[in-house]
Amino acid sequence: MVKLIEEFRRGWQGTSQPSPLFSIGFAASCIVLSTAARWCLSLIRPDVFFTPYFPAVFFATAFGGFRVGIATALVGGILGSTLNFSDASADFARLALLVIYLIVCGLTIWGVEHYRSIASHERQISRRLIEEEEYRKLVVDELQHRLKNKLSTIHAVLHQILQDQPKIWAGIDQRMRALSATDDLIAKVDGTGCDIKDLLLSELGPYGHVRFILNGNPLFLPAKLAVSLALMFHELGTNAGKYGAFSSARGLLQVSWSVADDRLTITWDETEGPPVTSVGEAGFGTKLLKSALRPFEGKTEIAFLRTGIHCTMQCRIPRS
Repeated sequence: MVKLIEEFRRGWQGTSQPSPLFSIGFAASCIVLSTAARWCLSLIRPDVFFTPYFPAVFFATAFGGFRVGIATALVGGILGSTLNFSDASADFARLALLVIYLIVCGLTIWGVEHYRSIASHERQISRRLIEEEEYRKLVVDELQHRLKNKLSTIHAVLHQILQDQPKIWAGIDQRMRALSATDDLIAKVDGTGCDIKDLLLSELGPYGHVRFILNGNPLFLPAKLAVSLALMFHELGTNAGKYGAFSSARGLLQVSWSVADDRLTITWDETEGPPVTSVGEAGFGTKLLKSALRPFEGKTEIAFLRTGIHCTMQCRIPRS
């Protein structure tokens, strides 16, 4: 019984074609119910011959396909023409009603079958997209796993080389652990999102908490925006470590953010870093900073001041 119910559910939803025997049985049940309905109607109006069979044709086609629908329509036409529940005899009017009945049944079968084909096509597309999404997740997980393994290998090699130099190792160890935590955070926000302060702490933590100041209210970032900002913060932080505030003993970074309506403004200010004497040709990092916020109707403005780099990032926060 449970198997029959499951087969009926799958057939009705169109996820699988029911067996021919089950389809014929369902169509026969529809014919019986329609004939019973016709008998009940004949007590009120005896000239109703074909109308009760329209629902049978519709449901039989929707469940078993156009072949079952055609067979149901023909059986309904035969019963409507030959089976009498009154003294009325077959005449030209009944023949005309039969022609109209067959035409309407043909249109009904065509419409239902057209809908079934569209629904089947949409299900195939949906199934393929789900499979591609699952494959993408599998590939991403595998790449993240390999990156973690490579980072662990580098960590182990450096530890072996620098085990006799604890001070140098302490600094490298802290930065590599923070880098691993940032990678984990980016992988996490790809599905949920995170707070902007957690994102900044993950990126800037390796440089020492006394080297930067964060100003702003708690703000939860949606996943896609968080990933884009994580890449930008990583690029800015790396540049600050190589050429900016973090490369100087007295350098200081201040990051501030504010929200007005649905617009987010982030200010990145570096001070007491090495003076900027010349700016070279824009590389990949600069292009990334300029383009990363475009999907969020945003822009990035970078100014190279004598006190250090000043960067303003503005974008729209997605609703979801």
